[in-house]
Amino acid sequence: MSDFITSVKEMNGIILIETNGYLNNVGGEEISAICYEKMGLGQTKFLINMAGTKIVNSIGVSILIEIIEKLQEVNGKIGYYNLAPIVSKTFNIMGLTKYSTVFETEELAVNEL
Repeated sequence: MSDFITSVKEMNGIILIETNGYLNNVGGEEISAICYEKMGLGQTKFLINMAGTKIVNSIGVSILIEIIEKLQEVNGKIGYYNLAPIVSKTFNIMGLTKYSTVFETEELAVNEL
């Protein structure tokens, strides 16, 4: 585990990734490495707990968009929960919420994905 990725686990066929810190190019690359590794093993559903991530930048968001594009090729899905208000607003402005979902809680996310 890195300082940014604090845990990775599986629940009901969904890969749960917990982050902590700034979602920039380094954080984004760590998320993508996990997603691409798990996609190689047939996993297509991902959920990111962003309770510990209070700020994102455009590079981090662009990496998430790349993950979304790869997931679309395999009918996969990605969602997020525990977003800080500024992160939620950034995701909306940058269009992430058109192709992925923001959930209020892990329980809602797991049930919906």
